[in-house]
Amino acid sequence: MEQPFHNTMTRVVAKFDQLPAFMRRWARSKAFGSKVKFAGTAKIDFEEVSSERVVVSIRNRGPVQNHIKGVHAAAMALLAETATGFAVGMNLPDDKLPLIKTMKVDYLRRAQGDLKAVAQLRPEQIAEVRSLDKGEVLVPVTVTDESGAEPIRCEMTWAWIPKQRK
Repeated sequence: MEQPFHNTMTRVVAKFDQLPAFMRRWARSKAFGSKVKFAGTAKIDFEEVSSERVVVSIRNRGPVQNHIKGVHAAAMALLAETATGFAVGMNLPDDKLPLIKTMKVDYLRRAQGDLKAVAQLRPEQIAEVRSLDKGEVLVPVTVTDESGAEPIRCEMTWAWIPKQRK
């Protein structure tokens, strides 16, 4: 039987999972937002965080709006980058450093209201992130708005390297 995987992020998420249900999202979002300052400034909401799937959202509110009162293009990219980065981070051994390698964002249509990003890793991707000393992975992410449409299409490639150079 395979041993459960643990790193700093999975241990933190496990602690939040012990909180009463009504507090979990708020506590996760507050803690992760204080660690990743830009996500905290944008008030990214960490709805779901697991080794297989990360769901984050952003409200269409003044500080993240563009000139036409929609979520700013940079905030949309931040949302997708946050979801994919945390998906990798949940599976990366503590002696490795995650790095965004490429970020491709196609803006397809005007966003309606709040946005949600869902990043999911396939089992073979999880195995690579956990076992290879260094590598890279294209993390699938879908960003939808309140209408259910995809205002952006993204490709986020994350790399990882050892924290200590040999």
